[in-house]
Amino acid sequence: MKKIALFGAAGAVGKSIADALRARGIEYRVVGRNRGELEKTFGGDPLAEIVTWNPDDPGSVRAAARGVGTLIYLVGVPYDKFELHPLVMQKTLDGAIAEGVERLVLVGTVYPYGMPVTTPVTETHPRDPHTYKGKMRKAQEEVLLKAHAEGKIQGTILRLPDFYGPRTEKSYLHSLFEVAAKKGGTANMLGPIDTPHQFVYVPDVGPVVLDLAAKPEAYGRWWHFAGSGVMTQREIVDEVFAMAGRKPKTLVAGKTMLWVMGLFQPVMRELVEMNYLLTTPVLLDDSALVGLLGSVHRTSYAEGLKLTLEGYRPDNR
Repeated sequence: MKKIALFGAAGAVGKSIADALRARGIEYRVVGRNRGELEKTFGGDPLAEIVTWNPDDPGSVRAAARGVGTLIYLVGVPYDKFELHPLVMQKTLDGAIAEGVERLVLVGTVYPYGMPVTTPVTETHPRDPHTYKGKMRKAQEEVLLKAHAEGKIQGTILRLPDFYGPRTEKSYLHSLFEVAAKKGGTANMLGPIDTPHQFVYVPDVGPVVLDLAAKPEAYGRWWHFAGSGVMTQREIVDEVFAMAGRKPKTLVAGKTMLWVMGLFQPVMRELVEMNYLLTTPVLLDDSALVGLLGSVHRTSYAEGLKLTLEGYRPDNR
């Protein structure tokens, strides 16, 4: 039986998918550049096969894809190097197709939609990105969709909103949980924080990805998973600090502050063009996904925020 492989497995979503595979007793492969990091995360799981790769080496890509039936694509690039997204996707596809991989699931973002023209956003919304990062993400998708249209591989895309969860350091909400768990300091937030927003609780993602990947009719298009629903960041701040028994204390960086900070911290400059997601949020409608899968599990904010805060406490490290 061919394996499921997680390319770019070391991130939060990769861990969630691995947890879902483990819960189902399915052997899987984790692929990444850093073997030490993969060993640290997956080394204790007898179901996990650890493989390192170099996407710039075609032989390495083919070796990582050998014997794989379904490739779940989670490969990240530096936030200031988004031009790499379509390039790495093409290199991965070339190797996967050469090795006879049958299916590829791209875990994607809302970036390709650009400024929303409807609320909520369904899968029929135009992909009209006005940002560089959105254009690169769209180009990445086009590489996959072209290969699917040509019959070389079955491809599908699952779009997610922003995410949160225990020890999810790349979440917008990371500073909030870290500060609240330590019961001291000020939470650094990206704002504005009073607009409606969607977050998905990371452990909910893994089962959805696996269920989607198993559906033949899922391929050749994209799908939405809206996560736990709509809530403002301020409401989340208030809930988390209340759970921690503290009054909210935040420092909110809006677009102007990000631009100023970007003069000294280049990564902050990269956030400026994406600030529209907080002023004019893309709120996903996932009724199509529910129709396909029958149901999806969504951890409520009340439960997810509680579990995440517990995961950030010093004694849970």
